[in-house]
Amino acid sequence: MSQSPTPPSAPVDSSKSRYKDSLNLPKTTFPMKANLVQNEPASLKRWDKANLYTQVQQQRAASGKGRFVFHDGPPYANGSIHLGHLLNKCLKDFVVRIKLMEGLACPYVPGWDCHGLPIEHKVMQELQEKGSLAKLATLPPDQSRMAIRRECQKYAEKFVKHQAGQMKRLLTLADYEHPYLTMAPAYEGATLEVFASLVEQGLVYRQLKAVHWSIANETALAEAELEYQDREDISVYVDFESLEADKVYDAFGLPPATDDDEDDEGNPLPGTRPHTRPSFMIWTTTPWTLPANLAIAVNPEFDYALVRIDGNITVIAANLVEKVTKSAKAEDVTILATTKGDKLVGLRYRHPLYGQGGPDLSAAESPYMCELPGHRTDATGIYRVVPADYVTLEDGTGLVHTAPGHGADDYQTGLRECLPIYCPVRPNGTYDPSVPEWLRGLSIWDANPRIAEHLRDSGHLFFDHKFMHSYPHDWRSKTPVIFRATEQWFIGVDLPRRSDARSMRQAALEETAHGVNFVPEWGKNRMRGMLESRPDWCISRQRAWGLPIPAFFAADGKTVLLTPNSVRAIATLFREKGSDAWFQLAPADLLKHYDYAADVKAGHAPAGLDFASLKKSSDIFDVWFESGSSWNAVMRERSGGGDAGTDYPIDLYLEGSDQHRGWFQLSLLPALGVTGRPPFKSVLTHGFMVDKDGHKMSKSVGNTLDVDDLVTKFGSDVCRWWVATLAYESDIKSDLSFFDTAGDSYRKIRNTIRFMLSNLDDYVPSPPGKDCTSGEGMCIPFNQYPPTSIDTWILSALNDLVRDVRAAYAAYNFREATNLLYNFCNDTLSAIYLAAVKDRLYCDKPDSPRRRRTQSTLFDLTSALVRLLAPVIPHTADEAWRALYKITGDNQPETCVQLKTFPDPYPVKADEGWKAALLMRETALRTLEAVRAKGEIENPLDAGLVLPDPEGVLAKFDPHDLADLLGVSRAPVDKNAKDVKVQDLRNEPRCERSWKRDTTVKKRSDGGTLSDRDAAAVGVS
Repeated sequence: MSQSPTPPSAPVDSSKSRYKDSLNLPKTTFPMKANLVQNEPASLKRWDKANLYTQVQQQRAASGKGRFVFHDGPPYANGSIHLGHLLNKCLKDFVVRIKLMEGLACPYVPGWDCHGLPIEHKVMQELQEKGSLAKLATLPPDQSRMAIRRECQKYAEKFVKHQAGQMKRLLTLADYEHPYLTMAPAYEGATLEVFASLVEQGLVYRQLKAVHWSIANETALAEAELEYQDREDISVYVDFESLEADKVYDAFGLPPATDDDEDDEGNPLPGTRPHTRPSFMIWTTTPWTLPANLAIAVNPEFDYALVRIDGNITVIAANLVEKVTKSAKAEDVTILATTKGDKLVGLRYRHPLYGQGGPDLSAAESPYMCELPGHRTDATGIYRVVPADYVTLEDGTGLVHTAPGHGADDYQTGLRECLPIYCPVRPNGTYDPSVPEWLRGLSIWDANPRIAEHLRDSGHLFFDHKFMHSYPHDWRSKTPVIFRATEQWFIGVDLPRRSDARSMRQAALEETAHGVNFVPEWGKNRMRGMLESRPDWCISRQRAWGLPIPAFFAADGKTVLLTPNSVRAIATLFREKGSDAWFQLAPADLLKHYDYAADVKAGHAPAGLDFASLKKSSDIFDVWFESGSSWNAVMRERSGGGDAGTDYPIDLYLEGSDQHRGWFQLSLLPALGVTGRPPFKSVLTHGFMVDKDGHKMSKSVGNTLDVDDLVTKFGSDVCRWWVATLAYESDIKSDLSFFDTAGDSYRKIRNTIRFMLSNLDDYVPSPPGKDCTSGEGMCIPFNQYPPTSIDTWILSALNDLVRDVRAAYAAYNFREATNLLYNFCNDTLSAIYLAAVKDRLYCDKPDSPRRRRTQSTLFDLTSALVRLLAPVIPHTADEAWRALYKITGDNQPETCVQLKTFPDPYPVKADEGWKAALLMRETALRTLEAVRAKGEIENPLDAGLVLPDPEGVLAKFDPHDLADLLGVSRAPVDKNAKDVKVQDLRNEPRCERSWKRDTTVKKRSDGGTLSDRDAAAVGVS
């Protein structure tokens, strides 16, 4: 917007110079150029000096208007923040600042996830580079772990400090002096108290079970730690020879064979019994699991065919015969008979890798005996066909290779069929001595082609090919994971709570259906789908950097001490000394707060334990269990703890959509297990950052944007404005040019504010808290605003803006709020109101009632607009606020806009006729533009516009307001006119000061040609 009173299209007139000094030219300390990169740090320093976070929180708490409980999901303490953090932290800061400006207390404690594999992996790499790993290997296990933990702690501390600085530079308002860290002793103790309550509810167990296993990091993983990537593998179709041919043929109802049952080539005729031994054809994409095969699963309800394929007899699901044989390009395919799958159950086969025998279980290095109550392992019952309803006809042969130690369904089948939970794969992904000699010590990935070749040579491989498929990977190491049976700790999602008999899955599904609000709504079904299908939660990890699972074992390896009270005793110790104590103290010292005798008396602990002989668990907690306990370790903890804490349940969790599987879900489950209630009332989800073409952003691809670079180039307020304009519910495209666009929008808003401020230089507002009718200050009482005044109209439009923006903010619809604010600045203010009142601001007598009313209106507009903008662009809003109140120091009552609240509607109401006036404006401007396009009139002030007014609606408006609204010299109304008429006023006298050609322009006593208004302003007659 131009701040010159001279229309840019007007010719230069030297006579005007005589009146230049008489104009009320704009003046302000609020510069046109923002210089955000230089000035934002100054605002941060000023806010820190004023202790703004504490000041505003205390002020809001004292107001008694209420409290909004918001909780920060902890980012991981490694590396610099990325574009996803920019999105997440800005969205969270919008919420905090909005709630504060609604007058609510909204304490916000930032947190960091400090334990876990990424940090340990990086530290181990650094130790390797320093040559320190060899020395660590010579230390006792606890000393070695402590050495690693010390380095990990220093690493985490470094990046907590680094990331906090980056987040503060984004102008986020939080309690950075008192963050929560998952490695802090108090946090660790509170996390163990959650675990103790889950133990008390009967939801924790330890079991040999097939779980996702990271070979690269030699630890179990949970579902939330997986990501799926495309991978090429070998797909093999393998014939497992039947051990009892006649029983197979009996199952298909074939009579004993005779010579008459053969064709001329000696092949059996359909419906007759072959002379050759049949096989069971399985299909697998993981040949490395074949050494662990103990059964073949079939679906009892399916039809299975006995098929002769190029001379060999095998069993395949009837519906898959054509698909399988075509893939293998078989030439001679004949179905001899069919039968139901239940007829095959119990039939035995010979393993193609072991011949007559089987694996040497005595040489297995991993445990393989299940210890479930009432379960026996029958090693003699292996290599048989078993029933399973999970067998489908989508892929494969309809006969599923079953290795209980290497698959979730396989594991359940193994339990049901009393099979060993056999896992011949070591933690590092190599085979142990229980497998055939040629596989021992070999990596499973190297074994894949070796096994396929062996099967080909032995005649058991029917068909193989390479293919691409989506495969789970460790989200930290980016390496493929495997299913591997190990003894782990689990939280059972289907076990009943002792207090109300509801399982966590049942409670989670009930509460997410009705008790939790999801923004956007689709998040509800997404999360519920994940809850419905999720397995029990494997919470143990085999690493050093984490919170130890406080279990003790006897010499035989069985768990002998893990009770709610023993865990709480360790929690108390950890609050005092931190979790390092687990690696530094003996069991007896760790249990110094434990009342063992009382626990024995209550029947919770076994009698006769010798603490000196106990062995400490070497497992640590899944970091998701730690971060998923923050509702207790942070929120209930800081408000007095317990269910009565004022900060539980939390009003809002806000994270990316991946947290439906991660932090949202893994906070919900333990909270339900402990309290029976969800930890949150609402869950807000945002999408992921992708590049402008929709591709995933990656440093290796080179399509990422560095947050520090963005802040340095554009400033935080522009970055925040960009975030606020996004439709965050879906994935978000990003590109450097998008920030340029955001910068353009920001500048338009800034210039609008600047124009208003620059016309308030000689305006003195009433003191805060005082009614302007007191006579102090220059504000005009609202009862002096005529409904037909253009000032009344703009304040009415502002009232609508206040209502709509606050509603959008309340619904977390930041995009709608910024659209409303931008359009109000760009259209309603700049294009209409400010363009209309510019003349009176510049040319009216400084203290004229009309100018003072417009200035009073500008003050109210700026005050309200700046407060509405403050959550999104806090530096600019505060800068404008200080300029509005002419603040130069830091000890004045209006020091910071964040200490204020959102505006309420002003007590004015515009005349209903303004709707017609604005519609007429559009018509009149189109008519004038058509005339100007013909070259007849160049300057709008050389024109008048006669406005049709058959209903008399426009007649009640001030004609000067109508003329200014249209940007012309005159705007008479004519009730008899049907169309807008343009008047050519070029032959009439023009005011040398304002360039208007109204009916009052004439020669004055000073020799100049002025209108009555301008003559009064300069003091001539």
